[in-house]
Amino acid sequence: MGRTGRTGRTGAVGLVVLALASAALATGAGGAHGATADGGTGGIGGTGGKHGYSMRTDARFAPPGAFVPSAAVTYDTRLVPAGSWIEVGQRSAERGATTVKLRVTGLKAGHEYGAHVHRKPCGADPAAAGGHYQHRPSTDPADVNAGNEVWLDFTADSRGAGGASARHDWNFRFGEAASVVLHSAPGSSGARLACFSVPFGWAA
Repeated sequence: MGRTGRTGRTGAVGLVVLALASAALATGAGGAHGATADGGTGGIGGTGGKHGYSMRTDARFAPPGAFVPSAAVTYDTRLVPAGSWIEVGQRSAERGATTVKLRVTGLKAGHEYGAHVHRKPCGADPAAAGGHYQHRPSTDPADVNAGNEVWLDFTADSRGAGGASARHDWNFRFGEAASVVLHSAPGSSGARLACFSVPFGWAA
């Protein structure tokens, strides 16, 4: 009877560990909430719809190569600590305006951050996200501005929380916006501190 009891307890412990690992993976990977493309095929992958597109997704930052991978990667744990949180939302109208919203918690209190929508998904290398998304693609430095790009600069408050919103009278092009990168300073420059892969969509 004693041997059977120990086996039962071991099996129960194993199930608990498995459940906790599964929950941690789900939390670390982040997820999209309410990703819709009314009148289209819908889904999290960023498809457009006849009547617009809306999406909200969040994750907790983890270093590259973390045991539990995440859609949010930090390259500087001093300014973007592992476990800090990010949420990005998008709402795009049919052939109309696009609004992108950003919220973060757990960052360095009082620090001024730059944040922009970038063209490619995140990777272990900070450069993997490519350049800023531009409504009018250009190599002219004068076109690197908040009107032609999506800038979400913010200052973390005393608790390390912050947020920003940007509205434009245009939509993203299909497949050309894929992440939000946090930078060490506001504006068009600043080192890449962290990156969050986001399922941005488009509206037909």
